[in-house]
Amino acid sequence: MADGALDIEGGTLLDLATARGTASRGALRGVSRWLLLRSLAPFLLGAGDRGKTHAYAGAQTERAEAGRDDKALVQFHYDLSNTFYALFLDPEMQYSCAYFPRWDAGIEEAQQAKLEMICRKLRMQPGERLLDIGCGWGGLICHAAQHHGVIAHGVTLSQAQHDFTQAKIARLGLGDRVTVELKDYRDLAGEWDRIASIGMFEHVGAANHAAYFTKMRSLLRPRGVMLHHAITRPAKRTAGAFRRKRPEYAAIVNYVFPGSELDHIGNTVSGLERHGFEVHDVEAWREHYARTTRLWCERLHANRAAAEAEVGAARVRLWLLYLAGVSLGFERGTIGIFQTVATKRARGPAGLPPTRADLYARPPACPRVA
Repeated sequence: MADGALDIEGGTLLDLATARGTASRGALRGVSRWLLLRSLAPFLLGAGDRGKTHAYAGAQTERAEAGRDDKALVQFHYDLSNTFYALFLDPEMQYSCAYFPRWDAGIEEAQQAKLEMICRKLRMQPGERLLDIGCGWGGLICHAAQHHGVIAHGVTLSQAQHDFTQAKIARLGLGDRVTVELKDYRDLAGEWDRIASIGMFEHVGAANHAAYFTKMRSLLRPRGVMLHHAITRPAKRTAGAFRRKRPEYAAIVNYVFPGSELDHIGNTVSGLERHGFEVHDVEAWREHYARTTRLWCERLHANRAAAEAEVGAARVRLWLLYLAGVSLGFERGTIGIFQTVATKRARGPAGLPPTRADLYARPPACPRVA
């Protein structure tokens, strides 16, 4: 597969599944949500790269106390190359689920709609302080400052994302309202009105969930609003059954997202409540992520030559399989994604509107705040 011994000509795994039509379900039955990834291990050598492994070589222990290095785990994936990611992401470099106002919307429009929906769910007001945990390439913090007048701060463990975001803040003239740090969220202090955690929880690890929720609560003011956005797996009949990982799990962890683990939404909601949050809204975006990852896969395939020049043929084959596999997983419902809105629990009113009408009362784009 990744070494080119077996490849799909003229398209991607998504095209193959589409070509098979309804028969593809039967053909793919028994294949994991990551599909062909578990077969990659023997082949993760690019042409001319014999003897070079593309697996994560560091420790993947569960806890920092045991030697877990979250910075190294994060940089393995996200510091691959900003140029590479720009070949398939939107101009704002959003590497999380888009929100499609129409299923035929393009990725640029859908990612802008996602940023705006997050801001609306957080009910941002001018002058409030926003913290973005795992801020990626700075799309949300810049959007929130430009369109909602907040004072935004982002943290990331990716050097490439940090440097890109700093340059973006300067380019947009947002230095007085937006800041970014190369910092572990566990080292943060202070208090914020709003917290966004978008696609970051998956990297925390199940053994660290309690510490994560405790830290989020300590950083949020009373009745402050947090939006928790994370990929999930369906719950199983027992906790033991849920903890058992399928064989392909090792491939996705070793070669794509080292140190990552997915929760189920029931456990996430319970974790929020156990650690002092009041949950107000839970929304499934599964089909939105199926569409997002499909478009990413198609864009990467269209830019394959440039991508191979940037990161090598083996990496590109792996990413094409990974993006196609997760897209099919979201389509089939073997993986999901939820946005959960919660406030730091306190006595009295929550301070939120009586209905959700404000979320949908105007088009996704909103005017810039001076």
